[in-house]
Amino acid sequence: MLFWTAAIIFFGTYLLIASEKVNKTTAALMGASLMLIFVLEGPGHLPASFKDYTQGQQYQKADGAPTISHTIEKGLIARNEKYEKLDIYSRYVNFDVIFTLAGMMILVNILSKTGLFQFVAIKCAKISHGSPMRMMLLLVAATAILSAFLDNVTTVLLVAPITLVVASELEVPALPYLMAETISSNIGGTATLIGDPPNLIIGSVAKLDFMAFIWNMTPVVIIIMILYMTFLYIHYHKHLQVTVEKRAKIMELNEMAAITDMDNLKRGGLVMIFTIIGFLIHGALDLQPSIVATTGATAALMVCKVDTDHAFEKVEWSTLFFFIGLFVLVSGADHANLTKTLGSVFNFTHDWNPLLTVLFVMWVSGISAAIINNVSFTAAMVSIVATYIADVPAFAGSVQNQHLMWWGLALAVCLGGNGTIVGAAANLVVAGIAEKSGIKITFRRFLNYSIPITMGSMGVASIYIIIRYFALCRV
Repeated sequence: MLFWTAAIIFFGTYLLIASEKVNKTTAALMGASLMLIFVLEGPGHLPASFKDYTQGQQYQKADGAPTISHTIEKGLIARNEKYEKLDIYSRYVNFDVIFTLAGMMILVNILSKTGLFQFVAIKCAKISHGSPMRMMLLLVAATAILSAFLDNVTTVLLVAPITLVVASELEVPALPYLMAETISSNIGGTATLIGDPPNLIIGSVAKLDFMAFIWNMTPVVIIIMILYMTFLYIHYHKHLQVTVEKRAKIMELNEMAAITDMDNLKRGGLVMIFTIIGFLIHGALDLQPSIVATTGATAALMVCKVDTDHAFEKVEWSTLFFFIGLFVLVSGADHANLTKTLGSVFNFTHDWNPLLTVLFVMWVSGISAAIINNVSFTAAMVSIVATYIADVPAFAGSVQNQHLMWWGLALAVCLGGNGTIVGAAANLVVAGIAEKSGIKITFRRFLNYSIPITMGSMGVASIYIIIRYFALCRV
């Protein structure tokens, strides 16, 4: 009964999110509430998996000799007692992800008030000397770089409005620019732990730090971006042409006028630099990403002359509570063994070569992320993959194969988010900004732009996985 109750709540919530008939945050919180009422256990109860583990331990052999040390036994008991005292949300929500996102949102909001990101957009336009094609390539590159170190939703919120202004000045259609930037934000966000929310979820579950993402994800993202920008040039360079007079309008724009608060730009920029350094070394210091992000946000609030209440008002609370709802929803599915049952779908791959298994999981995940939404899908998929890794000897006994699976999944869900307009939050944000400007981006219209890029980038990612982990590391 518990299994079917969890299944109805889980799939019902996901269908509601995918249908867009109800706000996604409202749907996620409703599903979480139902899981907490009907499926999950409150304080004073241990999860079944932990009970099975602790009760199944044989602390002594037949001859009376201990099988595990007294210290480990005491640690298990202490962990048991501590867990029983946790409140309901502390048990089931990954607050490392929540506080990492919240900290970066605060820091970025403070910097956004200085005009930094508008400065970058105008500077790109001027460096291009008013050439629509060069401007597109520079804006796309800037969006990808910013998305690697900021949340991709935040990046498009900052860059898209400026793009509309510049496109208006040049009198060129804004849609190709907006679409190019949207896709670029999702590709660029794939490069780092903090660039795209699915990476945060995967990194937290798989215990992969910022530098691990840099070494393993950034190279393929650079390759994909080079190919993507080449594609854009070939496709648009004959269509995006303007007169000399229109180019002159762009060159008259003053990028320095976009800087509205130079003092806070210097202070906040310095904090951002130290925060990024913190992400680079947090693994060596044994610090969680959330500690780095919240420390950076706190430092920015202290050194920058901003209204703290106003800074917190600008946090995307809807996004944070969406994640909270998803974590509880997935915890309920895991508690009822639903994720384990779903993971059994991959049982027929147990005897496959690990490479074939990873490629299969990649393409299934990429397509699913495009249809469902990559954040929603990743929140559920990480539990399925973790169970699969633990059950299959080829992965359980090989850290390299485990990492191969996690990197494949990260590439798939981030790049798959470009597949449809609902695939990633950045897509929906840009569509909303465009609609306010009279540009309608329909589901079908988005597909015309996204499908070739998504399929191509997934193909490149698959080739990268093969070369990076087999041709080079298994010689």
